[in-house]
Amino acid sequence: MDKIIIQDLLLRGIIGINPDERVKKQDILLNLTLYFDIRRAAETDDIQYAANYKEISKRVIEYVEASSHLLVERLATEVARLILTEYPIARVLVRVEKPGAVRFARSVGVEIERDRGDFGLE
Repeated sequence: MDKIIIQDLLLRGIIGINPDERVKKQDILLNLTLYFDIRRAAETDDIQYAANYKEISKRVIEYVEASSHLLVERLATEVARLILTEYPIARVLVRVEKPGAVRFARSVGVEIERDRGDFGLE
């Protein structure tokens, strides 16, 4: 399966369990790998057969910046669900990181991989 890579989306949102994290937006770093067969798009050079990564990115940004999950695990899962239910993506790898969340670490995060079957879509 082919891969479309969206790397280092730096967003601002509410994420975390501590009281100060519930009111102040903080940096959230998001990386996505979208598994999608690009052959028809490549053969026809037609966007209707492609995974429109600009549209997908805009939708994910909109979602993350409006969300207020407690855990990065939940945010990663909901981003995967959004992509797989709204777009014809076969599988997605989602990495969510909180830069500076742990002292002496550049960032801390989770990485999950989900397919359409994980959300009852196939």
